[in-house]
Amino acid sequence: MLDGYEKSEFAAPIASGDMVHHDVYTRGSGPVVVIVQELPGIGPETLSLADRFIESGFRVALPHLFGPLGKVSLVGNMLRVFCIRREFHLFQNNATSPIVDWLKALCRKLRTDYTVSGVGVIGMCLTGNFAISLMADDSVLASVASQPSLPLMNKHALHMSEAEVDQVRTRLDEHGPMLAYRFEGDVLCKADKFDAIDSAFNDDIERVRLTTLPGKGHSVFTLDFADAGEPTRVALEEVLAYFRDKLA
Repeated sequence: MLDGYEKSEFAAPIASGDMVHHDVYTRGSGPVVVIVQELPGIGPETLSLADRFIESGFRVALPHLFGPLGKVSLVGNMLRVFCIRREFHLFQNNATSPIVDWLKALCRKLRTDYTVSGVGVIGMCLTGNFAISLMADDSVLASVASQPSLPLMNKHALHMSEAEVDQVRTRLDEHGPMLAYRFEGDVLCKADKFDAIDSAFNDDIERVRLTTLPGKGHSVFTLDFADAGEPTRVALEEVLAYFRDKLA
């Protein structure tokens, strides 16, 4: 299912000093968008999302952070994430996971490799909050947080420090609002999570544009995506237009 993708390995240190290695799959041409996998993995639905970006004129980078390729493995991947606790801090309040350091370094490398002014990022579920944190880096010009669900067990907290919030607020003041999406009936990314994001970022300025779609799904752009005029298709068109505007 990854025919046509170019595979490379990328290594970068995290805050602890540990060197982290992950494969990265790239395909397409044009402005660069990093799709950060959600917990179920890089399955058919994530690859279909990548295809939609590629067909719309973007170059996609897919970092492979955990799990098998080409299929969904929800329970297995949860166990895998718990086994790489140096990279993922699922229950951490007011601090982001160390893997974000690696993702920032990857975004900087992609900016240099493809000679672009910056890249776009979309994070989903487990990685939805990472998309917000990545806006703090000057290599990221546009970002989309879909059903951001961390930290687990605390729907009122953010998965980033106050200093990171301030950095992201400053960048969003410079570059305009980023986007965030959730389903109304989502049991993982509840309304309280959007309230926490709204409270942290939006006051007299809209820095994160929060969109709640009707329905009880969870994965807006992958497993619960519906095409042909459905709210998820409208949301995807908004995202594509947003990235075209910010990355062109």
